[in-house]
Amino acid sequence: MAYKRKTWHEKMNAGMDWEVKVIDKKFADIPEGATMLIATPEIVDAYIRNIPKGVHTSLQQMRKDLAAAYNAQYCCPVTSGIFLRIVAEAAYEDYLSGKPIKKITPFWRMIDSKTPAARKLTFGTDFIREQRAKEGLGW
Repeated sequence: MAYKRKTWHEKMNAGMDWEVKVIDKKFADIPEGATMLIATPEIVDAYIRNIPKGVHTSLQQMRKDLAAAYNAQYCCPVTSGIFLRIVAEAAYEDYLSGKPIKKITPFWRMIDSKTPAARKLTFGTDFIREQRAKEGLGW
């Protein structure tokens, strides 16, 4: 039996629950004993949808904002980056299927040339550059 790869929308809507856990050893920029939010792709999507047009928000700022919103000291840097990519890929799937640009998640407000996810996207960076230019955001 052949393995069928999940679509980005299936990854986006995987039915995950968010979690705040106590870190038992230092992890990335998070000290031992701190509380860390593990968000979900849906939470990241909702956050990005609230970024105003023409405004860039960094992954680090989103992590701080989400940690505060969920009563944690930190937000997981690894899953945050993965979920940002899932949101971007799912939104681009929407774009390719004909959904109007104003109805898709504006992930280009978080992804610029310095964002690690930019180099991993299956569709490259031209679309992001174009959308950022339309909103007066630099690359």
